[in-house]
Amino acid sequence: MIDTIAPAFSELCEFASASSGGQVVFATDDFFAPCESMISDEEPVFIAEKFTEYGKWMDGWETRRKRIAGHDWCIIKLATKCVVRGLLVDTAFFTGNYAPKYSVQAACLTPEEEALLPERQSQMGSACSDCNFEKIKRLNSEKWDEIVPVTPLRPGYEDTRLNYQKVVSDEIYTHLRINVYPDGGIARFRAYGEAKPEVPDSDQLIDLVSLLNGGTCLGYSNAHYGHPKNMIKPCKSRIMSDGWETARRLDRPNVIEVNTDGTLKVPGQEWAVFKLGFPGRISKICIDTAHFKGNFPDSVKIEGAYFDNNNWGFENEKTWRDILAPQKMSAHNEHWFDCDSDVITHIRVTMAPDGGISRVRTFGYVDWLAIH
Repeated sequence: MIDTIAPAFSELCEFASASSGGQVVFATDDFFAPCESMISDEEPVFIAEKFTEYGKWMDGWETRRKRIAGHDWCIIKLATKCVVRGLLVDTAFFTGNYAPKYSVQAACLTPEEEALLPERQSQMGSACSDCNFEKIKRLNSEKWDEIVPVTPLRPGYEDTRLNYQKVVSDEIYTHLRINVYPDGGIARFRAYGEAKPEVPDSDQLIDLVSLLNGGTCLGYSNAHYGHPKNMIKPCKSRIMSDGWETARRLDRPNVIEVNTDGTLKVPGQEWAVFKLGFPGRISKICIDTAHFKGNFPDSVKIEGAYFDNNNWGFENEKTWRDILAPQKMSAHNEHWFDCDSDVITHIRVTMAPDGGISRVRTFGYVDWLAIH
């Protein structure tokens, strides 16, 4: 049965979208709309009067009406090795041209197997060449693990567009094959789960909270306009919605006053907690307010803690230690700070009083003793 209300797994990191590092590496057909649009970060839109030389412009992946044997499918390379916990197939605005059914298969490809993929050439109005189709056959992708059986989709009206699907598997995958039966369109595709990267060398400087290294958002106070998990994506954000933005706090003073250190006198703040991908010591922090120009936070502080498990709740506030004291922020800017933390497993990012942050980076070194 297809879920239409956002389930718990949608709070996990997402690994198929372009901003997370997902890539389309193969598609049988890109006639009306190329497959790359399916992993776009922006919400799908509909422009009634927009047409191309191939037909109606649609914001998603749409194949031509099948007039040969078979069905259409594509392969997405996920941002990193991960366990997939759930999927979202969004058919927004595809009402008379959505794919009636779909299924998903998955595999963990070796570098040698990945090298068998033909070079991807994304072009509207095109289809996979016979030569590339013969090359892709070498991967035997039709025999990959089936993580979603053939499942009906719903048309892209507002109340039926979101098709959530839980995945019951603990296997680690790098690539997904999305099959549509027999043809049609999908606006957006998302894959939620948990990263399972290789442990880096102890002398390798990495972003410990990055989703590519296994960082995960465990909780937050407010995510009215944007989820805090966006802050740990690997690439720089391109739009304001691709960040963490809270509502304006209703306990703001009628008249704002300033502390002696330049921060605002406000009674409230917003927070988000992250589990690092690996236990480690943080040596440098970046707080990026890109695109937040009239709504950046006044100040941000970061605390760290060491937990043996995910029991990170506030019942023991003494566990948290400042690794970055409150720092004034500015609009649309990267703010870099030196840091010298103890070995920690979690961080808590707190902004005062409210606002938006596009990215947080916590560069440091893995502590192998804490892992073992």
